[in-house]
Amino acid sequence: MFSGSFVIFTHFAQSAFLFIQYIQNLQNNKESSRPWLDRVKDPELTIGRPGPSLSVPSTVPRPSYQASQSDSSRRAAARGRRSFVSRINYLLMRTAIVVMLSLLLVPLATGEDKTDLFDVKAAHRFANLALACVHKEYPNKISHTLNGDADVAPPRNLTPAFYGCYDWHSSVHGHWLLARLIRTFPDAEFVQSARDALGQSLTSAKINQEAAYLRAEGRTSFERPYGLAWLLQLVAELREWDDPQGREMADNLRPLEQAALERLMVWLPKLANPIRIGEHDQTAFALGLMLDYARATDNQKFVALVTSKARQFYFKDRTCPLAYEPSGEDFLSPCLGEADLMRRVLPPQDFAVWLRAFLPQIPASASDSWMPPAVSPDPSDPKLAHLDGLNLSRAWMLEGIGAGLPKGDKRLPAIQATAQAHRRAGLAAVTGGHYEGGHWLGSFAVYLVTRRGITTNHVGSQQ
Repeated sequence: MFSGSFVIFTHFAQSAFLFIQYIQNLQNNKESSRPWLDRVKDPELTIGRPGPSLSVPSTVPRPSYQASQSDSSRRAAARGRRSFVSRINYLLMRTAIVVMLSLLLVPLATGEDKTDLFDVKAAHRFANLALACVHKEYPNKISHTLNGDADVAPPRNLTPAFYGCYDWHSSVHGHWLLARLIRTFPDAEFVQSARDALGQSLTSAKINQEAAYLRAEGRTSFERPYGLAWLLQLVAELREWDDPQGREMADNLRPLEQAALERLMVWLPKLANPIRIGEHDQTAFALGLMLDYARATDNQKFVALVTSKARQFYFKDRTCPLAYEPSGEDFLSPCLGEADLMRRVLPPQDFAVWLRAFLPQIPASASDSWMPPAVSPDPSDPKLAHLDGLNLSRAWMLEGIGAGLPKGDKRLPAIQATAQAHRRAGLAAVTGGHYEGGHWLGSFAVYLVTRRGITTNHVGSQQ
């Protein structure tokens, strides 16, 4: 970001310097022309002196030398005063320009961007988004298969742990957000409220009922793969949290974790082709979360399954059609999601070669024009608001892709510049102004700013 801001600063400084020089030249020209103008305006100064021809009757008496000298002195003094005032005005104007440019450009030159800042204050704002929805039952969009009259029930009875935040998967990653922020800022003011909310939801009784719901007849595809992948991410977060409450909640989640794993271990081997869309069913993003979970929990059987499916689905892919992105309701990039998965699977040198064939559009220069951020036409529309989330997920995917490349790769400046552009656009949209986006965008923002899923050794443990 600093390099881009420095370029902007340089352009502004050059423009300001040229503008000041232009004003100074105008002032100098005006002052140099003033004696000639004074002579034109005053016939007395033109008599007997070179200058423009003026018709002055010969009968007009010439003023005495003493009177002429006195008038000339007064006019010279007046011109001096005008010149002094003009210079003062010029200096004041120049000072104002410098001050305004300084106020505008210092934040750019220092890389300061308030929307891009992640500190405890920003964490508090994101935590409040989740706290406002994890136990907010309505509005609610349930994905529910009815097997009989007994299945007609409110969300809090169907899925008593994850009934808030508009839908099941958003409730799950809303709980993940709270756990993540507690671990990141353990002494923040919001921590006790976040702990209370997690404790209220993740009880043994409620999780057992969630597991029974998932295993019930007709729910084989429930929240598959997106919601189940986020559930495993929540499990991984709690397992990594060295805290008594965290360990208790992780233990409580085991029945639901096991039910989700059973569903996925049966489904993935049968899945013949990847799902290449920009919404919930995309396999690339879900496989990335699953692989992070499997490594964090040392589930080597699941690691092997996910890795093999990633290679089967994507290793031979070439020239992803970036020009087709985004679709109108995307919140995930099909192309970047795939690349972000494969950097988890391939060593850096192999990934660099694969990426060159898969995304040849990435330039070898610090340009972000090859993938501009998306713009949501209506953040209050639950589907059109997806595009705000797309900017956030693109940003973390680009950062992940960059982390998977060898140091010194010539594509890194373009990847980093584009990630920063999407980061700024995405975080600026996380306002909570509309529940349609507020119930889930906070989780995407936290996943980005805490760098969850960025590998420390490319194919090893996750942060």
